[in-house]
Amino acid sequence: MSPELAVSLRTVLFGNTFHIFNYEWKKSFFKFREPFSEMAYALETERGGACAVQMVVQAHIIKYLLFNRSAESDCTIQSMMTVGEMEQRKALAAALTDILWAAGEEETVTVCLVTSERCFTPHLNYKLDSFTERLQLFTFKKKEEARAFIYEHIQCFREEGSHGIILFLYSLIFSRTIDRIQTDLDCTTTQLLHLRFGNFVCRQALINLLLTGRATPHVFNGTSHCKEQDKPLYGVLTRSNVGYLLWNRDQVNHAQLPLVGSMLKTPKLPIWVCNINGTYSVLFGTNCSLLSDWKMEHLFLLYFYNGQPTQLNTTTLSIDTHSHHWEADSNDSQGDPEKKFPSLEMTIRTKWEGAVIDWNGTVPFF
Repeated sequence: MSPELAVSLRTVLFGNTFHIFNYEWKKSFFKFREPFSEMAYALETERGGACAVQMVVQAHIIKYLLFNRSAESDCTIQSMMTVGEMEQRKALAAALTDILWAAGEEETVTVCLVTSERCFTPHLNYKLDSFTERLQLFTFKKKEEARAFIYEHIQCFREEGSHGIILFLYSLIFSRTIDRIQTDLDCTTTQLLHLRFGNFVCRQALINLLLTGRATPHVFNGTSHCKEQDKPLYGVLTRSNVGYLLWNRDQVNHAQLPLVGSMLKTPKLPIWVCNINGTYSVLFGTNCSLLSDWKMEHLFLLYFYNGQPTQLNTTTLSIDTHSHHWEADSNDSQGDPEKKFPSLEMTIRTKWEGAVIDWNGTVPFF
């Protein structure tokens, strides 16, 4: 790590060189729930800004455990309860590698680890954090070599005090390269994080970078145009393995909810990161054909995990897209449908309009 690189890194993250990560970010790492339990596949997430990063990685862990493990493993929710500690480590290494490899345009991966010695003396206008100055960068041209290296050093991302989330975020930025990120961004977004209520939270550009490999700032398909500034606005260009759904009560009430395009709504696999009222969670199915065979979308199961230790079981939801009585019921409730339906249901209906959702005995909690 050089002083020039550290300044560029700080600037693309915060927009300046004097902001540093706060305590919530520094204490965040990738922590699994108990092995060989009902939640063995699940990461325990923080409530701060790092939660968004953790939940995208969670979605890729689910992808690995359901669809990328050995041919003998079943694509069932039960198969994810038999995960031991070694399989947790493998799944995390695979998830991190997949995200970094996509960011590096499937050509290169850069992994950041912390050394004991400081690598450079910073400039006067650079605020020390006693962490970034000790980074060492490792670059790989082959995906399998990168995965093996990450697996070998997986404790650097999953131990308490490891700064694991920040290390992964740095690795993501260097895998994409700062030059490419600046090209991905447009006139609406100049950095990847912004300050809200005293905490740094992920901008949409960072969410898109984690999901698609490109730091484009918008959720619509392709490129649009900003009439006021006569400049292009960049959305999502291709379908990725993991999708994205968005619902925000305040934005709906003010008619400001961005419409997520089909590239994010219809990923290659039935796994979605959900941003519900600013809180991140994961929704997923086990049937690969769900998004490629319309007949499968009549009646199907989805599973939901909100990342919090208070959720003791994976929530099973039955989705019925042919019974439209929810709309008739909602007409009985004047005004906001949220008075009658939970936010998670409204989120699902941004993908499957008019769907009837059965919580199968679970009291709706999200």
